[in-house]
Amino acid sequence: MLIQVVLHLTVAACAPLLVRWWGRRAFWVLALPSLGTVVWALAQTPAVVDGRGPSEMIRWAPEIGLELGFRLDTLAWLMTLVVAGIGVLVLLYCADYFEDDEPDLGRFSAHLTAFAGAMVGLVTSDNLLLLYLFWELTTVLSYLLIGHVNQDEKSRSAATQALVVTTAGGLAMLCGLVILANAAGSYELSTILAHPPSGTVVSWAVFLILLGAISKSALVPIHFWLPGAMAAPTPVSAYLHAAAMVKAGIYLVARFAPGFAEAPPWRPTILILGALTMLVGGYRALRQHDLKLLLAFGTVSQLGFLMILVGAGTREAALAGVTMLVAHALFKSGLFLTVGSIDHATGTRDLRKLSGLRRSTPLLFWSAVLCGASMAGVPPLLGFVGKEAAYTSLLYADAAWGVPLFVVVMLGSILTFAYTARFLWGAFGTIPGKEPTSVHPLHPLAVAVPVTLAAASLVAAPLSGLGEPYLDGYVDLWPAGSHPAHLGLWHGLNLVLLLSLVTLALGAVLFAWRSRVAHLQQAMPEPPSAISAYRLFMRGLDRLSLEVTGGVQRGSLPLTLGLILLVLIVLPGGSILLGGSMPASVRAFDNPAQLGVAVLATVAAVAAVRSRRRMRGVILVGVTGYAAAVLFLVHGAPDLALTQTLVETLSLVVFVLVLRRLSGRFDENRDIRHRTIRVTLGVLTGAVVTGATVVAAGARTQLPASVGWPKTAYDYGGGGNIVNVALVDIRAWDTMGEISVVLVAATGVASLVYLSSERLSATRARVRDTRSRRGEQAADTTGGWLPEGDNAPASCARCCSRSSPG
Repeated sequence: MLIQVVLHLTVAACAPLLVRWWGRRAFWVLALPSLGTVVWALAQTPAVVDGRGPSEMIRWAPEIGLELGFRLDTLAWLMTLVVAGIGVLVLLYCADYFEDDEPDLGRFSAHLTAFAGAMVGLVTSDNLLLLYLFWELTTVLSYLLIGHVNQDEKSRSAATQALVVTTAGGLAMLCGLVILANAAGSYELSTILAHPPSGTVVSWAVFLILLGAISKSALVPIHFWLPGAMAAPTPVSAYLHAAAMVKAGIYLVARFAPGFAEAPPWRPTILILGALTMLVGGYRALRQHDLKLLLAFGTVSQLGFLMILVGAGTREAALAGVTMLVAHALFKSGLFLTVGSIDHATGTRDLRKLSGLRRSTPLLFWSAVLCGASMAGVPPLLGFVGKEAAYTSLLYADAAWGVPLFVVVMLGSILTFAYTARFLWGAFGTIPGKEPTSVHPLHPLAVAVPVTLAAASLVAAPLSGLGEPYLDGYVDLWPAGSHPAHLGLWHGLNLVLLLSLVTLALGAVLFAWRSRVAHLQQAMPEPPSAISAYRLFMRGLDRLSLEVTGGVQRGSLPLTLGLILLVLIVLPGGSILLGGSMPASVRAFDNPAQLGVAVLATVAAVAAVRSRRRMRGVILVGVTGYAAAVLFLVHGAPDLALTQTLVETLSLVVFVLVLRRLSGRFDENRDIRHRTIRVTLGVLTGAVVTGATVVAAGARTQLPASVGWPKTAYDYGGGGNIVNVALVDIRAWDTMGEISVVLVAATGVASLVYLSSERLSATRARVRDTRSRRGEQAADTTGGWLPEGDNAPASCARCCSRSSPG
């Protein structure tokens, strides 16, 4: 499984070069990894059916529970076939959809191929952290794919909106995954589901995981990002928003349902939001004139339907859910690709402008009819098989929520038939008195791919009964109910079939009354808009960030330093209080000299704080630095003591040079409130640092790395001085970085030194004259040793040269 993911990502990295060589024909090559994945998954079918599906485990970062764990069970096998199979067809469709001069086609092809690989990794992951990595990878890639036309503001806005919503849900999901793994004692998904933990903490973890699924699958009230994502090219909509990315949330719920469907937050969250989503999406679909938007809101509705089935937590609903998952991937991707072909052939997606396409594009028409009929639940298509199983699972469910949910699903199915008929009539019907829409010739694949998907929906329906045993490995995770459901086109004359016929009849009536329905919708008050709430929230967040930034970043050094210290006190200090492990015993000192030095440093620090003169305060601070050097010396580290002494001496020299240009006394601040705040911050900061030092000493569980340094320094490093070997060999890059900082600082000092040379005196005079005439700051533009060094203001020159006037 890892090889399939790596192959996708490798080909994705080569995609821009392939597109540069072969143009859009490169998509034929880019489809090969997905095709290979389909062939591999089909070859694993016997093993998966027998419960012996392949698994892989490669140690990566075991300290944090992150391992490259993959497992192909029944659900993963089914999802792999869906995402890879649809991926092959979509990539082939791209070869005829785009032109060779499409802007950034190489980048687009890389993102789409990498997305296919990320989805394969997601559905086969058996490690929670690895699953999250692939989850967020699909989020980032979807952002790039939705915003492919980056010159269009609408496209950029839709991509950002999808990124914000799905990333927020993903972060919530990460918290839930970590909490769940800690409660279960393992990050291995199969182990957790085999022995699911329980308790209040686990319930919160499950709720957070569901938030991730809800955001990814666009459930109410955050469903608005999916219709907005229709700004993406049509192949993206067909793949991400019909067969792959939005299915990630469905897959997540289906994966965790066997272990956590009985958790307190599970059914109220999934069933209520799923029901609302199905009705809201269907209602909004009836109002759309853009064929793509109509399908988008229909997708929202169908995602709510799927969420109800896979989240119900019964064997019958699970069987209906995975069947509908496959059916939805087939018919919805086929319909999206049909819209793409119509758009290319006519230049419009507005159903009010299209007329007569049934005659000019007959193959496209019949493929759309078959896909639409499957979506509406019309026999003999796979959508009808799934809907029959769904009706049975809900109508005869051994729970109080069964019948109410059945009513919701039946109402949603009526809406589904109505907006499906609206789609087919608007796309292919003939408007009386209107000339047929002119059609440009379509490329073969632009027709062949939708036809293939429609044929798959038609062929899969009569074979569904034969395919049911292949799903037993997943649905048998639940006990059979009192009224088991089975797949098939014909189960005899029964109540479910009668209700299906009633659904189709009421849907046809709703479509026939579409004009009255449209007038009624216009007369009704506009329901609350989720997108408006999102925009209001984002504006409030922006405003809050501006207010916070303006309040805490005002250019005040005391305020900035105080905030840094406050964060230090709250976060590390709070961690120490809540979870710090104190050592069993603490030695105050090893010899009396340490105690004497500590007392001297304390006295000097207190005196420095109380000093009113700058020079005295600097010298007293220097005493504390020299005291630290003495502590190093007492501990037997003369090299560190020498380094500390040199640094402290250099710091004192710099301070003294700077203090020559400042007043001799500190600014008097008699405000007792400010002084109290400063004293409190200082005392608490010292307490936190002291506590962190003590806790860190008591938290060690392994021998320090420095234990082996003496031997390796001599044998491997070839030196008898451990400090020298550490600086030159062990911490070579760190030392080089420190030297680079010193060089940068020396360069800056040198540029300021050159400002005081005699050859710049005339320039400084001209600068002063210009300022006196204009009353404004003038830049020094004469050339010098460094370009920016000569542009330093005259105040810098005055600080660096005693001979300068003023």
